[in-house]
Amino acid sequence: MRYRFLGRTSLAVSELCLGAMTFGRESSEELSVRMLDRFAEAGGTFLDTSDAYSAGRSEEIVGRWLKGQDRADWVISTKVRWGPGGNREGLGRKHILDAVDGSLRRLDTDHIDLYHVHGWDPAAPVEETVRTLDLLVTSGKVRYLAVSNWAAWQIQKALGVADKRGWEPFVAVQPRYNLLDREFEWELGPQAAAEGLGVLPWSPLRGGWLTGRYVRGGTFEKGSRLGQAETENWGERWAVYDNDRTWRVLDELAAVARDAGRTQAQVALNWLLQRPTVTAPIIGARDLEQLEANLGAAGWDLDPALTGRLTAVTETSPLPYPYDVLAGSNRTLG
Repeated sequence: MRYRFLGRTSLAVSELCLGAMTFGRESSEELSVRMLDRFAEAGGTFLDTSDAYSAGRSEEIVGRWLKGQDRADWVISTKVRWGPGGNREGLGRKHILDAVDGSLRRLDTDHIDLYHVHGWDPAAPVEETVRTLDLLVTSGKVRYLAVSNWAAWQIQKALGVADKRGWEPFVAVQPRYNLLDREFEWELGPQAAAEGLGVLPWSPLRGGWLTGRYVRGGTFEKGSRLGQAETENWGERWAVYDNDRTWRVLDELAAVARDAGRTQAQVALNWLLQRPTVTAPIIGARDLEQLEANLGAAGWDLDPALTGRLTAVTETSPLPYPYDVLAGSNRTLG
């Protein structure tokens, strides 16, 4: 496992981040602990969870496991936004302050290394949210701030408020980004590059689509991730991706994986690791077998020619407006 700095900060993290969304849900605590142990054995140092995962149980599992580790070796990320309603959700001061204390209690630690706002809250003034997050850093409860599932203009507004007031800014963004979903590159990617934000892609294998598990004209098992996506109406459900573009991408991914001598999942993850601004994809697993396969994406670089093949086949063409115009707006001097 190699290590990278998060954006412009000096915070070092492993090039793969272990996501804990399955902990306490698809994966029992015993199995979750075994996956944590294996991730640590492979050199991983970066864990991502949320107060919304399994109603906080994910944080509790991570916290109990963390007591047996040297806390200084680990970067722990968690999130705030969602809840049952009223003052028990959102990005207002009351909920953020209550939520961070709840996460600290469940994680059984005195600080959170990276604290994400987990979604936009139209009811909360940006100034109130950013000021409250700044208080968390100055109090020592949080080390760094990050954002997930915001539009670029929303992030930029928060960065502007933080800069104007001298408050702590976001240092990283956690977007959906993978070979099948490259919209990140239209606005969030250039913004991350311009502002020096680290990028932590979630759903890097898009719910199993990029693992080689599914084939054109095939179907999915009820107990699989896609089976669960159908039941819970998640974004990666079959009807969303069962189209010609997806199958062209998957055909080329399979060919590149054969040429590279790697699995399709490893190649898809490694492609992400080569993208500009990406710090660490967040890998999830339901069991040790899935985790072991994903760990094989670290510590090597896909040949540039193979990387180029995947980049070409997954390009969106033509780009929607105004990105088509922006792509051709560079000035040249004769």
